Amino acid sequence: MSRAAEEGAPRRAALVEPRPLATVSDRDFLRFQALINREAGIWLAPVKKALLVGRLARRLRELGLHGYGEYYDRVVEDGAERVRMLDAICTNETHFFREPRHFDLLAERIVPAWVAEADAGRRPRRARVWSAACSTGEEPYSLAMSLLAGLPGWEVEIVATDLSTKVLARAEDALWPVEKAKEIPAAYLKAYMLRGFGSQEGLMKAGPEIRRLVRFARLNLSQEPYPAIGHFDLVFCRNVLIYFDRDTKAKVVNRLLDRLVPGGHLFLGHAESLGGLSTRARAVVPTVYQLAADAPPARSA
Repeated sequence: MSRAAEEGAPRRAALVEPRPLATVSDRDFLRFQALINREAGIWLAPVKKALLVGRLARRLRELGLHGYGEYYDRVVEDGAERVRMLDAICTNETHFFREPRHFDLLAERIVPAWVAEADAGRRPRRARVWSAACSTGEEPYSLAMSLLAGLPGWEVEIVATDLSTKVLARAEDALWPVEKAKEIPAAYLKAYMLRGFGSQEGLMKAGPEIRRLVRFARLNLSQEPYPAIGHFDLVFCRNVLIYFDRDTKAKVVNRLLDRLVPGGHLFLGHAESLGGLSTRARAVVPTVYQLAADAPPARSA
C-alpha cells in the first residue's frame, strides 16, 4: 500500500484486549469449596479449580470485581448473590426421555401394576411424582407425557424442584429449541408439543395438557427441613448424588425415601446406587429401587 493510501485511509479503532480471567488462590478456592458444600452439598475437588473460575468469571466482570476473594465476601453478605453463584456452579445437562430404560420400566411394569391395583380397588386413580432435580424441565415433562398417555382419566401431579432459580424459570416457560424434538417419541411429540411460529419460529412449547400437571419450586436437597410437599409414588433424583460427598448422599437418599409411599419407587442416575447408603429399598433393576409395601409410615412430609 502506498503512503498516500495509508494517509488517506480511515484509522482503525484500537483493539481493546479483554481483561484476563482472574485466578483463584488456594485460600479462596477452599473458602468457596466449603461454602458450596455447606449450601448445596456439592463437593468441588481441587481439580475443579478451573471449573470454578470458568463458571464465576463472567459474574466478576459484571460486578467490576478484580478477584475471587472480593466476590466471596459479596456472596457471604448477599443472599441473592449467593443464589446466583450456586446457579452458575450447578451443572444442568438434561434431555427429554433421558435414560430411556427408566421410561420403559415405567410404561411396561409400574403403570400397568398401578392400573391393576386401581381396578381391584386397592389404590385410588391418582399418582404423584417428584422430579427432584428437574433442571430446565425436560424430565418432568417427559414424565407428564408418559403418565398422561398411560393413565387416562387419572389425577396426576408432578412436583418439579431444583436448586437453580435460573433453570426453574426456563422450565416454567416450557420452551425449547425445536431441535430437541428428536428426543421425544413421535406419538408424544404430536400429541403434547406445540411448534412455534412467527416470533417463536424454531422453538417448541409444551402443550397445556402436560403443563397443567407440573408445578415448580426451588428446593435444596442438601438442606433440611424440606418444604411440605407430601408423599409420592415415584421420586426421580437422577445424576445428582454424584456431586455430593458420602455423608450428604446418605442423608439425601434417606430424605427421598421418607417421601415415598410404601411400595413407591426411587429412580437414580446411571452411575448412582444405594449401595452403602441405605437398606430401606430393594433394587428392582439397576438404579431403580422400591420401598417395601409394608414399610413403616415415614415421618410427616
